[in-house]
Amino acid sequence: MLDKFFKLSEKGTTVKTEILAGVTTFLAMAYILAVNPAMLGETGMSVQGVFLATAIASAVATIIMGLVANYPVALSAGMGVNALFTYTICFGMGLSYKGALACVFVSGIIFLVISITGIRTMIINAIPAQLKLAIGAGIGFFIAFIGLKNAGIIVANESTFVGLGNLQEPTVILAVVGILITLLFLTKNVSGAVFYGLVVTAVVGIFAGVCGVEGMPEIPTGVISFDFDFSLVGAFASGLGELTSHPQCYVAIFSLLFVDFFDTAGTLVAVCNRANLVDETGNLENVDRALLADSIGTVIGSIAGTSTVTSFVESTSGVEVGGRTGLTAVTTGVCFLLSVFFSPLLSCVTSAVTAPALIIVGILMAQQLKGIEWDNLVYAASGFMTVIFMILAYSISNGIAIGFITYTVSMIGVGKIKEIKPIVWILDICFVIFLVFLPK
Repeated sequence: MLDKFFKLSEKGTTVKTEILAGVTTFLAMAYILAVNPAMLGETGMSVQGVFLATAIASAVATIIMGLVANYPVALSAGMGVNALFTYTICFGMGLSYKGALACVFVSGIIFLVISITGIRTMIINAIPAQLKLAIGAGIGFFIAFIGLKNAGIIVANESTFVGLGNLQEPTVILAVVGILITLLFLTKNVSGAVFYGLVVTAVVGIFAGVCGVEGMPEIPTGVISFDFDFSLVGAFASGLGELTSHPQCYVAIFSLLFVDFFDTAGTLVAVCNRANLVDETGNLENVDRALLADSIGTVIGSIAGTSTVTSFVESTSGVEVGGRTGLTAVTTGVCFLLSVFFSPLLSCVTSAVTAPALIIVGILMAQQLKGIEWDNLVYAASGFMTVIFMILAYSISNGIAIGFITYTVSMIGVGKIKEIKPIVWILDICFVIFLVFLPK
């Protein structure tokens, strides 16, 4: 039955291989269960509630991806978009976390509509590939900067705006040790390197705390728990009123839509090319179904109480093990479902523990820079402006906007105005309105 439903023989794989690939993918991205609650918890959300929402949304969305699209792609609350949720929408724009969840819900509904109609596929195909790479890399730098800041490795400086933190601080030392440990796992090609790095960093911190070092992670009070926090389920409904009362809600929705466009597109292209899920023309197989599953995931995530759910590039780790079908995704989804019983382990997850994961993920995402044609000034200028403004303006959406405008101006400058697609002109107009006229 499994062979027939998932087309295992046709894809040259087996049940055993798919299950192993699914577990591998889970281990590679399980860090999100610690990092996402820590990041969204800064908005005032219940950390335990975010943990439960992240696990449930990841499980349901990933299983849907496997059953509907037959893709070996796992989904969870996206790194980068959760930073947009916390630092731009909540802290920057001033929305409450309930208002931000309402924005995620609306963006998910819009995603669902445009995925069904095929508009989402059309828009994704119209965006210059070089800008997709720059956006993905820029988000990587932004995430890494957040990790460095949260760990105290990078701090505010009155003279230079930012500077190096106190490397004698115990928590800073723990974060540095965590980065080195995770990097060692990564360079040794250990499957789930980020996850194992996080675990080892937590263990080192707990041991240091037992030895009397201050500020270290605490020993978990247990391992398994049936005390679930459902406080965030349906919380988005209380924030729907902010959609009409807050002047920047529409900007937030647009930003969520826009960021997830590129996150999903880049991930699907990367994973499907590695898994050979492309047709003779180079187009992705069943891409409409994959986008539909991704959209449903965002709606489910907002209802459960987490930021935008998106496809994870860590799915490539399962593909490398041999995963080729949706059975890999279903296996990963089941692993996420089982993880809801292990929430007590979160007590040992501090900023110093999660910072290495953020920084290493930033390194992995920044590798997309190698695909940019740096000898082409159009791509070099737009790519550079996208990345640098995401970091210095501390805003993903601002970086994307300035990158697009730079691309258009550069294309005009080199006499290629006719090659600019109509959708890019429309987006440019939206960006100018966003940057100049809308209140910050």
